[in-house]
Amino acid sequence: MPPADPDGDPAGVMVDVPGYVREEAAAAIGPGRRVRPAATDAVKRINLALQGGGSHGAFTWGVLDRLLEDDRIEFDSISGTSAGAMNAVVFAGGWAEDGRAGARARLERFWERIAEVGAFSPIQRTVIDTLMGNWRIDTSPGYIAADLMGRVLSPYQTNPLNINPLRDVLADIVDMDLVRYASGINLFLCATNVHTGKVKVFDNKEMSLDAVMASACLPFMFEAVEIDGEHYYDGGYMGNPAIFPLAYNSDCRDVVIVQINPLFRPEVPKTARAILDRVNEITFNASLMREMRAVHFVNRLIAGGKLDPEAYRITRIHMIQADPEMSAMHASTKLNPERLFLHHLRDIGRRVAGEWIETNLDCVGVESSVDVRGMFL
Repeated sequence: MPPADPDGDPAGVMVDVPGYVREEAAAAIGPGRRVRPAATDAVKRINLALQGGGSHGAFTWGVLDRLLEDDRIEFDSISGTSAGAMNAVVFAGGWAEDGRAGARARLERFWERIAEVGAFSPIQRTVIDTLMGNWRIDTSPGYIAADLMGRVLSPYQTNPLNINPLRDVLADIVDMDLVRYASGINLFLCATNVHTGKVKVFDNKEMSLDAVMASACLPFMFEAVEIDGEHYYDGGYMGNPAIFPLAYNSDCRDVVIVQINPLFRPEVPKTARAILDRVNEITFNASLMREMRAVHFVNRLIAGGKLDPEAYRITRIHMIQADPEMSAMHASTKLNPERLFLHHLRDIGRRVAGEWIETNLDCVGVESSVDVRGMFL
């Protein structure tokens, strides 16, 4: 955890503003400076950590939509990866335009556009799966063809023009200038450096469409994204999502993780596809597991008086998840852009976020609402 400065804040300029600032005020503050919402005793200020997970990011849409409804919750910083990075920039861009209402409207517009574009995808549920109420698409001829092709051909061969409809959707939905300078939300998007294998964190001043697409670049589907001579893959390999940017760049000590990928599965996978799917889940949760161990270790040292609480700060962890529902979904559903499915995930997200608010909001600013040791160690 980062040491505090003499005034008790981590390095960086903190400016109190109500909710969000307009472009003129942000320009005066300057790019790269942190903007902190004004807080009162009635306000619960949180950081958000948003996981990636393809179409399952619509679950995060529902969570954010419900959190934005509650005026008691203020948002300081967001760390996001892949679909979480997309949700983060759409949230920030909408917030810059019209606060809570703007963020909710932009998130809805983004996911509706995903559904519109996805309607033309060759990967769709079969008639049988639709009639049976299955959301999985692994029996779709388009899915099977893409899966087989991906085992022998790279995206440099199958998509030489590097066409990515998601980029066009984001370009239409998000004003990156607002995200960079006027959102009032501090963003940290994670990508994986292809050359070094290290995590790369893009902050507001580095924000661009390329940065978002780098965070969401699945190497078996898209060409590596080049930024300033470096190439990047999906951030999920090294930070899904990364917690350390929030610890080092925000004075808010409460982190709410929106968990998409199941941590625990009781059954042992037996088929080749099921084994690969579980390995992918473990891989994309690995960095979070490591960071949670580090958080627990530092918190324990502070509580035991072995670290100076004036120099190091406890990080309080909270989590919004829907393990029963998300665990039951086949991995192929992460590629299902059907509107009905996205709305289904949104509704789950809204429900569990409402339950979290009712049960755990009072813990914010006081203590973790998650048993970090029991869940991650």
